[in-house]
Amino acid sequence: MQPMMIKAENIIKYFGETKVLKDVSLQVSKGEVVALIGPSGSGKSTLLRCLNHLESIDSGSIQIEGNVLVSSNEGQQAVYANESTSRQICRKMGMVFQHFNLFPHMTVLQNIIEAPIIVKGLKKEQILPKAKKLLEKVGLLAKADHYPSQLSGGQKQRVAIARALAMEPDIMLFDEPTSALDPELTGEVLKTIQQLAEEDMTMIIVTHEMAFAREVADTVYFMDQGKIIEGGTASDFFAKPTNERTQNFINTML
Repeated sequence: MQPMMIKAENIIKYFGETKVLKDVSLQVSKGEVVALIGPSGSGKSTLLRCLNHLESIDSGSIQIEGNVLVSSNEGQQAVYANESTSRQICRKMGMVFQHFNLFPHMTVLQNIIEAPIIVKGLKKEQILPKAKKLLEKVGLLAKADHYPSQLSGGQKQRVAIARALAMEPDIMLFDEPTSALDPELTGEVLKTIQQLAEEDMTMIIVTHEMAFAREVADTVYFMDQGKIIEGGTASDFFAKPTNERTQNFINTML
């Protein structure tokens, strides 16, 4: 039995008057790859951002590797761990965004070493060998001294993955990592993510790439209108979805 890496229970989240997450629960075991699929606006990205505290929840609880990030009091209001504890817990997770978010004034190598130096207090000479290794891993060592403006979208996203890995996270969160890319560049990013899956990295991937979800994910959840409608092993989920809404969505996407 693998240890529980993420345990989210009864998550409720409002944006103003709008309830965007409606009693969402999710568990992820060590080494598990979870794909979150569903129409735009269904709450997938918001759920991801709540897991690493880029957004705050209104009610529910989130535990990361057994550590309580947020729980609810008797009045069902979310109460977060103190700031330093929250930071420590969230440091266990790396996040890769849709639009790369690289620092344009820094080279590829500088982008990768920045957080370990600033956040972890590592010296440049400590992190450089690891940064170069990560660039090699994503096939971009030759671009170490290039600036983001000199890279293709797919290359930028692979640098963003290497940058997240430089912080040595136990969990990787991907928020539609290929949706800003041309179709021919999508493959190179998915290949990098697939490689991480083969290395047993625990991951949650919000994606519209159904074939990729079916191939790489262990578990797939379908979200719609702020709820998880259905979930199961990738093979069962795509072969025989039980919910009509899920069936219709898969049919339009495949």
